[in-house]
Amino acid sequence: MSATVFTAAEAQEARIELITDEKKGNQAVHDVVVALQAARRSGTANTKTKADVNLSGRKPWRQKGTGRARAGSFASPVWVGGGVAHGPKPRDYSKNVPKQVKKLAFRKALSARILAGDVLVVDGFAVKEPKTRQFISLVSDAAKDARKTLIVGSQFDENTFMAARNVRTSFLATATDVNTEQLLAFDKIIVTRDAVAKLAERLS
Repeated sequence: MSATVFTAAEAQEARIELITDEKKGNQAVHDVVVALQAARRSGTANTKTKADVNLSGRKPWRQKGTGRARAGSFASPVWVGGGVAHGPKPRDYSKNVPKQVKKLAFRKALSARILAGDVLVVDGFAVKEPKTRQFISLVSDAAKDARKTLIVGSQFDENTFMAARNVRTSFLATATDVNTEQLLAFDKIIVTRDAVAKLAERLS
């Protein structure tokens, strides 16, 4: 399978407006990537405070006269088995990012990869049988020197999905679902011709 480098001139023909200013959009990319990573955090870390531990509320000993330090509860954080002071509680880490910022970040990331010559175009991407070997062969033919490869298409058949699921160095994404973080995480990006039109629609 032959692949050609997707140039800035071809991007212009496809009505993909590139960002050539190095400074423009950098903050948007940062904000979107942080938001995507934060959204993946489970936020389920939980500890028990002194009110939650299953211990007696009785005062361990009288306030005065024992010679020992004052103690008011067996559940105190300074005691073994006591509650945790200021420990984590379940929380939502997700961040809200405006649509225009997401769009700017996606355009910036795609522009940077195209201008760097990391985007390759193929007529189509599909395997005849759900065989991992066939998938690896297709990827190697298109992007020979890449350690990690992102394949973007308008859609993929079941055989291609089955063949790709065990290959950790490659990832399949549709043109409607691929995000900014994925555009930046791989050495090379293989895009099918019909997916180019879908990407242009997303940026229009």
